[in-house]
Amino acid sequence: MNQQINLDEKNLIAMKLLHYFITEKNYNPIILQGVEDEIWLENMDEDYKVIRIVSGYIHNDEQFDFDKFKTKRIVRKIKKKTLTLNVNVLSIFLDLGDNVSKEELVGNPNALCIKVNDEEDIINNNEISKVFPDITKKLKFSEKGIELFTKITNDINKHNEEDARRLEKLFTSKLPYITVTLIIINILIYLITVLTGSVNNFVNYAPAVRGGEYYRLLTAIFLHGNLLHLGFNMYALYIIGSQLESVLGRTKFLIIYLLSGLSGSLFSMIFLGNGASLGASGAIFGLMGALVYFGWHYRVYLGNVVKTQILPIIALNLFIGFAIPGIDNFAHIGGLIGGTTVTMALGIKDKTTTFERVNGIIISIIYFAFIAYMAFVYSAK
Repeated sequence: MNQQINLDEKNLIAMKLLHYFITEKNYNPIILQGVEDEIWLENMDEDYKVIRIVSGYIHNDEQFDFDKFKTKRIVRKIKKKTLTLNVNVLSIFLDLGDNVSKEELVGNPNALCIKVNDEEDIINNNEISKVFPDITKKLKFSEKGIELFTKITNDINKHNEEDARRLEKLFTSKLPYITVTLIIINILIYLITVLTGSVNNFVNYAPAVRGGEYYRLLTAIFLHGNLLHLGFNMYALYIIGSQLESVLGRTKFLIIYLLSGLSGSLFSMIFLGNGASLGASGAIFGLMGALVYFGWHYRVYLGNVVKTQILPIIALNLFIGFAIPGIDNFAHIGGLIGGTTVTMALGIKDKTTTFERVNGIIISIIYFAFIAYMAFVYSAK
C-alpha cells in the first residue's frame, strides 16, 4: 500500500515543515479569510513570530511584490490584535518561479523570504539554521508514503489536542477561595473599626511608619473610610481577583495582592507627606497590572480584551483618581507598578522563561529597594 502513495516534493516539504513548527516549536495556525495556497503560523515567543509556508506558484516580480504587499497588510492586523510592535516574518516559498529576481528575496531582515525547492535549501540556509538549529535533524523521518503522512497527521492532531486541553484547563473558572477570603476579611475589619473607632491606629501614616509601626503598610490595605469606599473596592476585587486567581493560582495571586498593596503604601508615603491613606485600591491596581502582564503573554487569545477592556479601565480609574480630590492615586500607581514587577518575577505558567523570571526578580528587588529608600530616607528629610 505504501508504494501507491506518492507525495510530490513540495507537499512533502510542506508537511515536514508543519510538523516541525507545530510539534517542536509550538507554533499555532492562524485562521485567515480569503488566503489560499499558504499556511500562516504564529508563536509570539519565538524570534520569527510568524511563519508563512507558501505553496502557491508565484511567476514573476509583480506577483511577488503583491505577495509582500498582502503580507504587510495582514501583519499590521496581527500587530494590532497582539499588541506587538515588531513582528518578524519568515516566508518560505515552495513554488517560486525563476522569473522572480534574487534581489526581491533580499531586503528587510524582519521579513525574511527564502526559496525552497528541496530540503537542502532549508538545511543550507544560514538564517534558518541560526534561529532553528535543530531543524535539520527534525526534518528527517524513517517513515515513507502513507506511514509518513499518518505519523505527521497524528502528531499534529495530538499536539493540537493537548494544547486545547491545556488552554481549556487554564481558562476554566475555578472557585476563587482567596478572593472571597480577602473580601470577607475586608468586610470584617471594616465592621470592627466602625464599632471600635480604631481605624486611625492602622492607617498608612508616614510619621508613624517611620517611627517603627511598619505594620501600617499592610494593615492600611484592609481598611476603608466608608461603605461606598468598601463596596466599590470589594466589587472590583471580586471581578478582577476571581479571574486572576483562576489563571495564576492561589499562592501567586495572594503574593501579588499583598506586595502590590505594600508598593502602593510606600508610594503614598513618598508623595503624600504627612497625609494618611487607607484602602485596598492599591492592591487591586496591582492585580490589574498582573492581568495586563498575563494578557500580554496570551495576547493571541486575549489581545482584544487587553486593548478594549483592561487598559481602558486602568486609564479611566487613574483619570478619576487625579480628577477627584481625596483619592490616593499614588497608591494606585504604586500598586500597578508593583503588581506588574512581582508578576514578572513569579512568572506565567508555560509562558515565562527562566531568563524572564530572573529579570523580573532583579527588577522587583531594585524597585522595592528604591521605593523603600525614597519612603524612609529621602522623603523623611
